[in-house]
Amino acid sequence: MGRFIFGRSLQSVISLVFLVMLVFFIARLTGSPAALYLPPEATQEQIDAYNALHGFNDPIWTQFVNFLGGILQGNLGESLRFSRPALDVVLEAFPTTLALAAVTMPLVLLIAIVTGALAAWRPGGLFDRLASLISLIGASTPNFWVAIVGVIVFAVTLGVLPTSGTGTWKHWILPVAVLTLRPAGVLVQVMRTSMMTALSSVYVKAAKAKGVKARSIIFVHALRNSLLPVITVASDQAAGILNGAVIVETVFGFPGIGKLMIDSVLLRDFAVIQAAILVSALAVFILNILVDLSYALIDPRIRHG
Repeated sequence: MGRFIFGRSLQSVISLVFLVMLVFFIARLTGSPAALYLPPEATQEQIDAYNALHGFNDPIWTQFVNFLGGILQGNLGESLRFSRPALDVVLEAFPTTLALAAVTMPLVLLIAIVTGALAAWRPGGLFDRLASLISLIGASTPNFWVAIVGVIVFAVTLGVLPTSGTGTWKHWILPVAVLTLRPAGVLVQVMRTSMMTALSSVYVKAAKAKGVKARSIIFVHALRNSLLPVITVASDQAAGILNGAVIVETVFGFPGIGKLMIDSVLLRDFAVIQAAILVSALAVFILNILVDLSYALIDPRIRHG
C-alpha cells in the first residue's frame, strides 16, 4: 500500500510540474498586462518601465526560471490588481470554494448511494426507471445552463432565492443545487451498476435464503463491496466540482477561487492565475491520496496487499 501511495504521489508531482508550465506559458499568450493597467495615453517609455518593474521584459524562459525559484521559496509573485502576494489573495478566496465543495460532496454521495442502492434492488421497476431517467438528465445537463435557468426561475420569476452573493443560507441553495446535479447523476448510475453486481453474489443470495431483511441486505451486506467503484468515480467528480465552481461562482457572484481565476484571466493577473491553479492542483492531489487511503479502509485485501 505504501508503494502504491508513493507511486501515485510521484505521478501527481510530475503532472503538477507540467500543469504549472502549461499555465505559465498560455497565460502570457493573452498579451501584456500593461495594456490594461496603464492609461491609453501611456508612452512607450512608461510601458517599458512598467514591464521592467514586473519582469515582463525578460525573456520568457528567464521569467519561468524565476517563477520556479519563487515557488521553492514560497513566493508566487505579487498580484497586479491587489498589489499583494498572489498566494495570500488565493488563500483568502479558497476557503469559500472549499466550503462549497464540502457542502456539495456529502450531499452528492448521500443521494447517489441511497438512490443507486434502492434502484438496484428491483431493476426495471418504477423507482429504478425514474432514478435512471433523472440521473441521466442530471449527468447530461451543463452547469452553466442549470445555473442560468435556476436564477431565472427561482430568483427572478418566483423571487424566493437571491440571485447572487453569500450573505445568508439562502444564497447557498442554488450554487449547491447546481453543483450537486451533475456528479449525483453520474454516481447514481455507478452505484446502481455496482450494487446490482453485489446483489447477485453468492453471499447475498445466502442472506436472502436466511430471511434477512431487505434493508440489511442492501445497506449492510452489499453496500461495502459496492463502494470502491463509487469512491473512484467520486474522486474525479470532486475534482470536477472545483472545475464547476468556476462557472457557478461566476454566475452566482460567489467570492471563491473560481471567480477569482476568471477575473484574473480577464485582467491578465498572471501571478494570481498561477497561484490559483497551483493551489487547486494541490487540493486535487491531496484528495487523490485520501481516496487511495480510503481504499485500504474499505477493502482489507488492499491493505494487506
